[in-house]
Amino acid sequence: RYIFFKAGVPRHAIIKKFAGQEISCLEELISVLSKLSRGAQVPLEYISYVDCHRRKLVSVTVDRHEWYAPPQIYTRDDSTGLWIAKPAFQPDSLFLSSATKDVGNLASYPISLTGEPACGRDVSEGNHQELVDGFISKGTNYEETKLKKSSATANALVIERVVKSTLVMLQVQVPPSGMLDGVVSQRSSGTGVIIYHTQDMGLVAVDKNTVAVSCSEVMLTFAAFPVEIPGEVVFVHPVHNFALVSYNPSALGPAGASAVRAAELLPEPALCRGDSVYLVGLITSLQATSRKSVVTNSCNSLTIASSGYPLYRATNMEIIELDTEIGNSFSGVLTDEQGRVRSLWGVFCTQMKLGAGFFQFSKGIPIYAISQVLDKIISGGNGPHLLINGVKRPMPQVRILEVELKPKLLSKARSLGLSDLRIKALVNKDPIRRQVLQVEGCWTGSKAENLLEQGDMVLAINNEPVTCFRDIENACQALDQSNTNDGKLQMTILRQGREIELLVGTDVRDGNGTTRAVCWCGCIVQDTHLAVRALGFLPKEGRGVYVARCFYGSPGHRYGLYAVKWVVEINGKPTPDLDSFVDVTKELEHAEFVRVRTVQLNGNPQLLTMKPDFHYWPTWELRFNPETLAWHRNVIKVPNCMCGCELYTRVQNCRTELAGRTKLQ
Repeated sequence: RYIFFKAGVPRHAIIKKFAGQEISCLEELISVLSKLSRGAQVPLEYISYVDCHRRKLVSVTVDRHEWYAPPQIYTRDDSTGLWIAKPAFQPDSLFLSSATKDVGNLASYPISLTGEPACGRDVSEGNHQELVDGFISKGTNYEETKLKKSSATANALVIERVVKSTLVMLQVQVPPSGMLDGVVSQRSSGTGVIIYHTQDMGLVAVDKNTVAVSCSEVMLTFAAFPVEIPGEVVFVHPVHNFALVSYNPSALGPAGASAVRAAELLPEPALCRGDSVYLVGLITSLQATSRKSVVTNSCNSLTIASSGYPLYRATNMEIIELDTEIGNSFSGVLTDEQGRVRSLWGVFCTQMKLGAGFFQFSKGIPIYAISQVLDKIISGGNGPHLLINGVKRPMPQVRILEVELKPKLLSKARSLGLSDLRIKALVNKDPIRRQVLQVEGCWTGSKAENLLEQGDMVLAINNEPVTCFRDIENACQALDQSNTNDGKLQMTILRQGREIELLVGTDVRDGNGTTRAVCWCGCIVQDTHLAVRALGFLPKEGRGVYVARCFYGSPGHRYGLYAVKWVVEINGKPTPDLDSFVDVTKELEHAEFVRVRTVQLNGNPQLLTMKPDFHYWPTWELRFNPETLAWHRNVIKVPNCMCGCELYTRVQNCRTELAGRTKLQ
C-alpha cells in the first residue's frame, strides 16, 4: 500500500487500470506488479467511493529501496483462525532500475548576465506602469520614479532567469519504517539549489526541514527543464541546517543536461549589514519569484530552545536576516546582482512546547559551510565511500565540538569575572559582535562531556581569541590537517572567575546519519541519535537501543513499549547496542512472555511484560548499504514451524489473557 499512499490514492479506492492494463481482480494486479522494476513510474486509474462515476489518474513510483517485504498474499486458515502469508510472486523480478530516459529535445534558452535576455524579449514589458510602493513622494519626478521602478523590475526578472536554471523543487517521502532520528513528518517539499553539475554527478543543496534523514525517497523537478527524476541523499550535516542530494545528469537527457547548470557559489567575502541581495525561490507552479532585500543582520546567532522532544535543532550557527521576506516557509537562495549565490535561504522548524504544534521560519544559511563540504567531495573526502551513479566516491567527515554554545555580550561577561585584557583582545578580534561564547551544555557521550561544564566561557583556542562559531569550526578543521594533537583542542576557558587551560577532545561524524534500524514487536529501535544526546542524558547502561517509533496495534503498542525510551535489558540480558539487542531477541520464542526493562527520557526506569507475536510481527532490520546506495530489509526472526492447532491454541490463550487483564484494569 505504501506506493499507492505516496501517489495519493485514498483508502477504499478501486483500481481500474494500472500500467496500461485493465484491472478486474487481484490476480491481474499481481501480474502487473510482478513485471515492474524498482524505480519504475507507471500510471494508475482509480475511482473512490465518494466519487464513483469519474476515474482519477495518478503516477505511481515503485520503491527504489526495500522499505517493506515483497508483496504477499494472505489466506485465512479456518482451522486456526490465522491468516497465512505466501509470496505473491518471485521477488527476484524486482530490480533497481538504472535505465536513463531521454525526455525530449526541447530548445534551451541561454541567459545573458549583462541584463539583456538572449531570446530578445523585453524583460521590463508590462511592468513600466507600476510605482514604487504605489506612492510618489513630494518633489519626485514622475518619469524618474517610473524609470527607476522599471529598471529595478528588469533587474529582478533578469536575476530570476539567471538563477532559475540552478533551482530544483524537491518532493521528499519518508516511509513509516524509516522515520528515524526524531523525524515527525512523512512528506515535505522545498526549493534546493544545484551546486555541482557534470556529466557524472549532480548535487543539490537543500535545508534539513525538507530532507531530514538519509532514509528518504526524493524526487527532483527542475525549474529550467520539464523533467522529474529521482535523487539520493548522500550527505546530511550533523549540525548545520543543510543536506546534499545527488542525481544522475544522464537521466535529464541531452536537452535537459544543457539547460541545467550549477550555481556559482560566493562564500567570500561574507555578507555584511546593509548589503543588497535578491531572495530567489520557486513557488508550487515552478515559477521563479524574487524580491530585492537588504541584509539587516548577517551574524545573528540562532537560538532554538529545546522542547523536550528529541528532534533536530540547528545549533552553533549564525543566520542571515533581511528587511523583507517571503513567508515563513519560503526557501531558495540569496544572490548578488550577478546571480552568484551568497546564502542558502532555508526553513527552520521548532516546537514551542511539548505537545504543541511546530513553528517554521525562514532565514539565511551562510554558504561557506556548504562550499567546504562540496570541495571535500570533489577532492575526495576521508569518510566512507558511497556508490554514486556507478562510481565509488569518498565522502567527507565533519569534525565537531559536541557542545551547545550560546553568545554572551561582553558587558554581561564582565560581571562574571571576564578581565579587561580579555575583553580588549575579543573586541580587537571582532569589533562587530562584541561577544564571547558560553557553554550551554555538552552532548552526552561526547569527548567533551566530562571536561567542559555549563557556564564555561570559551576565550581562546590555541591562544587565538574565539568570538563566533566559525572560529571553532576552523580550529576543528585545522586538526584534520595536523596529526599532533590527537584530535584535541587547546582551549582557554573562564570558569567561575578563573581562567583554565584544557585539552578538549572533538568528535568525527559522517553525513550518513543513522544507517541501521531494527523492528521488533512492531517497534522501530535504533542507536541513540544526536538529537537525543543533545538533551544531556543517557542510561547508565550505555547508549542502549532507542525506541524511535511504535506501530499501532503491534505487541509493543499493546504492552506499552512506546517511542522516546530506551530498552536496556530483555530477560535480564543487557542490550547496550543493536548487535546485542538482535542476539538477545533471536533467542525469544513466539508467544512466550519476556521481561523488558526500559528507561524513559526523564530517567525513570520501567519494567514491562510482553508477549511477542512473530507470526504477524516478525523481527527484521533496515540497513543502508553504501555499496549500492540503497536501503535493504532483512528478516531476522520468524515463528518456528508448529502445527496449526498448537498455534491456534496459543493465539486463543493470548486473547483470553489480554481480555482478563483488561477487565482487571
